[in-house]
Amino acid sequence: MNQNQHRILDGKALSRKIQNHLQEKIAEFHPKIGRPPGLAVLMVGDNPASAVYVRNKEKACQRIGMASFGKHLPGNITQEALAAEIAALNDDNNVDGILIQLPLPKHLDAVTLLHQIDPDKDADGLHPLNLGKLVRSEPGLRSCTPAGVMKLLAEYNIALEGKKAVVIGRSILVGKPLGLMLLEKNATVTMAHSRTQNLAEVCQEADILVAAVGKPKLITDSMVKPGAVVIDVGINRISDQEGNSRLVGDVEFDSVSKIASYITPVPGGVGPMTVAMLLSNTYWSYCQKFGL
Repeated sequence: MNQNQHRILDGKALSRKIQNHLQEKIAEFHPKIGRPPGLAVLMVGDNPASAVYVRNKEKACQRIGMASFGKHLPGNITQEALAAEIAALNDDNNVDGILIQLPLPKHLDAVTLLHQIDPDKDADGLHPLNLGKLVRSEPGLRSCTPAGVMKLLAEYNIALEGKKAVVIGRSILVGKPLGLMLLEKNATVTMAHSRTQNLAEVCQEADILVAAVGKPKLITDSMVKPGAVVIDVGINRISDQEGNSRLVGDVEFDSVSKIASYITPVPGGVGPMTVAMLLSNTYWSYCQKFGL
């Protein structure tokens, strides 16, 4: 074991563990209920990154015995036609979770479409009703990526109570819900963003540092307090001079991993957890529907 081995927060391994558990539960309930949980992923257009994500989600459904109702829709689909697809899935009794793969083509209003998903089938946890439940600490569907981060912290028994957490990035997808989830666990939370002054100094105070901005290698070792837990939510594709591309996070992994007590790798950290929580949310909706 090298010196950094114990410091890696392994999202791939935990995602596999969660999926194995879901597989067992689905195998148990499928015969009793008469159908497995069902997840519908709507993909619009031909974004290559989205296509990879959707394929991974469909494979994961297959692996755990969940029904997959994926639909690949043309890039020029109208707002009304997409809304009609969502309405049909809201009414489909075999569907427990609905996900719109973002980003959508520019001519579509994603926010309005997300609001049209039945809140009980909101597998991404982004409907205002579910975000409101998060604000009130009530049970409900939680945004997948932040929920995945929290699961990862819990799996490694990382204490949050009374700790200083700094979240860089205030998106509705990650930053804001994650700040609320950390607050719920009694961390003291600072939300930092592109307008934050003295970002390095703010980061240096963090016991838990979360980077979720989408800027390659933004966080360097000089910004991190020795012994901090570093969560890298960024997934950025960069190319070298030869044109070879690879994925990197928002954190300069090689240098930061030497001083952090724990760190998530990219890939293999938060990404697999997002898929695991999507499946968990769909299974949770299924359980709510049938009183399991």
